[in-house]
Amino acid sequence: MRTFDVDVRGHRTAVRTTGDVAAARPLVVLHGGPGCTMDYVLSIADLAERGIPVVHYDQLGNGRSTHLPDADPASWTVELFLDELDAVLGHLGIAGEYDLLGQSWGGMLAAEHAVRRPAGLRHLVIANSPASMPLWLEAAAGLRAGLPAAVRAALDEHEAAGTTDSPAYVAATQEFYARHVCRIQPMPPEVAETFAWIDRDPTVYHAMNGPNEFHVVGTLRDWSVVDRLPAVDVATLVVNGRHDEATDACVAPFVERIPGARWVRFEESSHMPHVEERERYLDVVGRFLRDQPEPSSSHEPEH
Repeated sequence: MRTFDVDVRGHRTAVRTTGDVAAARPLVVLHGGPGCTMDYVLSIADLAERGIPVVHYDQLGNGRSTHLPDADPASWTVELFLDELDAVLGHLGIAGEYDLLGQSWGGMLAAEHAVRRPAGLRHLVIANSPASMPLWLEAAAGLRAGLPAAVRAALDEHEAAGTTDSPAYVAATQEFYARHVCRIQPMPPEVAETFAWIDRDPTVYHAMNGPNEFHVVGTLRDWSVVDRLPAVDVATLVVNGRHDEATDACVAPFVERIPGARWVRFEESSHMPHVEERERYLDVVGRFLRDQPEPSSSHEPEH
């Protein structure tokens, strides 16, 4: 395992590699948020034990990378993070051949990368990601309606008052997270560490998303890749969980519009099957990256 920094637009992106990226085609992992860190997806590095080198990095503004708390909120763009991915690929010398896995926002970013048909991309894994933020918000409203009445009332009250930093609002938010973000409670240490990083500096999360997973008021609120998905021309695996905030409706356009895309749904998971069903997740992703089967003609999930 190696850690080092990569220059991106004059700033520092912290990178970690597991396994020898020069010895076999590596998997690059894009974390979620926007505003999370690599910590909560580090379990995917276990694929290195199966001969698949893995690259993680903290996206700019987050974790161990350069923080820019005074940056113009409008500067946090999809294009910035696409440039960062290209910089990491170039620094590692792997732009000619690599696989890409994006989790949540990372999957949105991975889709944005893939529709541009980069020459070196071989496999794409879109994990727990919406194809558009309108779909995400519609799904979140439905999941929120299933919360206890007192929790819903607390959320409504504090959002209307603009007091989303109040302890009562945060507590109500945790009820949603325990159902639809990570069903292992208390959250595992690596997941808690990512949330702690966000608490220490929520600049990117607040600018692009908002105060939480279901109250999206940031610059991504109207984002969509739906109409561009037929341009993806690599083997694609789509993943979500039975209890995921990235519901079946959120991921459906990936399955329906990317030619030959496979869909696996993890029945015991919410938004983090790489944590909630870790070994099965590694098996599914590892097999996909090593031995891509014939493209699926079905839009129904595998279990």
